[in-house]
Amino acid sequence: MEERYTRTYAEKLDAEDTLRSFRNEFYLKNEYVYMDGNSLGLMSKRAEQSVYDLLASWKKHAIDGWTQGENAWYYLSESLGEKMAVLVGAEKEEVVVTGSTTVNLHQLVSTFYKPKGSKTKILADTLNFPSDIYALKAQLKLKGYDDSHLIQVQSEDGHTLDEETIIDAMTEEIALIVLPSVLYRSGQILDMEKLTIAAHERGIKIGFDLCHSIGAVPHQLHDWDVDFAFWCTYKHLNGGPGSVAALYVNEKHFGTAPGLAGWFSSDKEKQFEMEHTLAAAEDAGAFQIGTPHVLSAAPLIGALELFDEAGIEKIREKSLQLTAYMMELIEHELKEFDFDICNPINEKQRGGHIYLEHPEAARICKALKKRKVIPDFRKPSGIRLAPVALYNSFTDVYECIQILKNIMEEKAYEQFSNEREVVS
Repeated sequence: MEERYTRTYAEKLDAEDTLRSFRNEFYLKNEYVYMDGNSLGLMSKRAEQSVYDLLASWKKHAIDGWTQGENAWYYLSESLGEKMAVLVGAEKEEVVVTGSTTVNLHQLVSTFYKPKGSKTKILADTLNFPSDIYALKAQLKLKGYDDSHLIQVQSEDGHTLDEETIIDAMTEEIALIVLPSVLYRSGQILDMEKLTIAAHERGIKIGFDLCHSIGAVPHQLHDWDVDFAFWCTYKHLNGGPGSVAALYVNEKHFGTAPGLAGWFSSDKEKQFEMEHTLAAAEDAGAFQIGTPHVLSAAPLIGALELFDEAGIEKIREKSLQLTAYMMELIEHELKEFDFDICNPINEKQRGGHIYLEHPEAARICKALKKRKVIPDFRKPSGIRLAPVALYNSFTDVYECIQILKNIMEEKAYEQFSNEREVVS
């Protein structure tokens, strides 16, 4: 056996890993190989502590916790946005932690979708996460349009999108564009800068869903002149189930009235004047709607510290090394078992996870879980494996593929039904 395909080699890579100490910051599932961080990241000890700290501030300060304590609640959405801005390449005033992914999409579309004349359509794609499409159709309906005004770019191979095809679809009828930064199935990274330039040349505003890229892939939203973006915080950011989402609005749009206004859209200095005419904040804070979900935002205080210390560029470097190593092992160990690698191979287009297809995918995922490997199944035949740079090791990757090989050799998957579980 070649050295590269041994556990010893994986352990050698771990010994050389400059981020290996961050693994100790997380609560790893005992004896499990966790490969599902692109659905729900693991809890870090610092995220846990920051929740306790927020509870303590409530206990100690009661209502004065809004303005007192280390993380005063009144300013928490903005302060967390400032900490997160470096991960998306934004100015600190351009990001605010608020709402959920879909609520933020509704807010941003209601703000920037301004149909006029023949320019009435929204451009999206057929590979996007369903929630985004539901929201876009709902926004069209609110404006009096039917689903025919949602144009969805098709995929030639069912896994990836071609940027030139997207650009060709930017016709004179398009009023707004909403696309994923990373496709949730295949992990393809779209060229956001190229698409933004093309959209702006045609007078179209463009925004991106960063749910599957934030915390795994660096961005330069401000420099790319992206109009808006939105994302969740419970995947690669490890903010916990239901942790508060975030949004970005380019500073050139500051002063634009929020489509969905609320009390926390207000300028902080004027909010308690209690006027019935909104004096909106002059930054991304204007696009908040309701009171901050303080306890659901609390884990992010600790979680983001780890990203600040590790650095997103180093995280991306290790992520690419992990996924490259996983693909190499798949090609070597699983070549006789009919797996197709359907994620992009080249580094520029590859996100933070591997996407395999196999006719027995649902059964294989159940067999992996039985043997303490946690994958992610995507109907009808997809297996997502996400080795996360902050807490997964090269040995994890080695063990994952060895266990998968054993399952295939023994046909251990045959004891399970080939149907998805309720949550997968």
